Amino acid sequence: MKTIKGPALFIAQFLDDQAPFNNLRNIAEWAAGLGYKAIQIPTWDARCFDLAKAAESKTYTDEVKGTLKEFGLEVSELSTHLQGQLVAVHPAYDTMFDGFAPKELHGKPAERTEWAVNQLKMAAKASANMGLNAMASFSGALLWHTVYPWPQRPAGLVNTGFSELAKRWTPILNHFDENGVDVCYELHPGEDLHDGITFERFLEATNNHSRAKILYDPSHFVLQQLDYLDFIDIYHEHIKMFHVKDAEFNPSGRSGVYGGYQDWIDRPGRFRSLGDGQVDFKQIFSKLTKYNYDSWAVLEWECCMKHPEDGAREGAQFIKEHIIRVTEKAFDDFAGGEADEASNKKILGI
Repeated sequence: MKTIKGPALFIAQFLDDQAPFNNLRNIAEWAAGLGYKAIQIPTWDARCFDLAKAAESKTYTDEVKGTLKEFGLEVSELSTHLQGQLVAVHPAYDTMFDGFAPKELHGKPAERTEWAVNQLKMAAKASANMGLNAMASFSGALLWHTVYPWPQRPAGLVNTGFSELAKRWTPILNHFDENGVDVCYELHPGEDLHDGITFERFLEATNNHSRAKILYDPSHFVLQQLDYLDFIDIYHEHIKMFHVKDAEFNPSGRSGVYGGYQDWIDRPGRFRSLGDGQVDFKQIFSKLTKYNYDSWAVLEWECCMKHPEDGAREGAQFIKEHIIRVTEKAFDDFAGGEADEASNKKILGI
């Protein structure tokens, strides 16, 4: 067994134009002061990272790592959630997702997709330059508007959708393979990859591409009412990244999984700060440890109630207390004896 690394912090939700959240150095000092050991960096936010420069210059990535090292931090992974989303966008969502791309690409879906693909390829090289072997992303979605089958989905529609998704992602995955980096898809409602079955469909469509992996976030499974512990037993070989995020699901006679178009505070399913929700993190950390997950436990703060700075402060300690330092010996070694083949055969009566 191996010990999970952490605590780490995904800084996307904390970046701001006000100090200490306005640049990499300031937010690194703040995060380190809370007890974090690494940060996950959003590659779309110029306040903390220049993706194009990171893809071109090992000197720049060394400078980024050097800045973090001053505060005892590492980079856990890079994130391309927004760019990954834009690899596949159904036209019904074009206007809403335009905000994920530069203004000059708004209203130009083909050019926007091309930009997103190039961003991802740069992220592969940037990750390699930083010595990282995994990157976080979303899959995008062509089928999400059909998630509830009414009207009835025509025969072959799902297969066609996943074939197209695989067609778009396979060249990207190949580029990541050339750079020795996995793409860890966060399985998330709104994405075509949102649960185990859809991940399996995607794997099949990409001929089981070796670089297609999973970012495990139990909060999204709580909101789907999926067994997030059994998920680890089934898919642990594919889990290469871990977002530590809490959630709760409290259905009523008025609203359930779909949420009634309500604001987050009123929805039955909602994200919470660590320890305030229903996720059984003791079992999650135990299972991941059992299956030799040895990468980072990364706090992703999203909560409809608590102040983010309080969530970050409490989250660092929460993760630290849940990381299991693995034992190097069996608890019953004291009662054991010397063993050899002859003795073993005698015990077995053979």
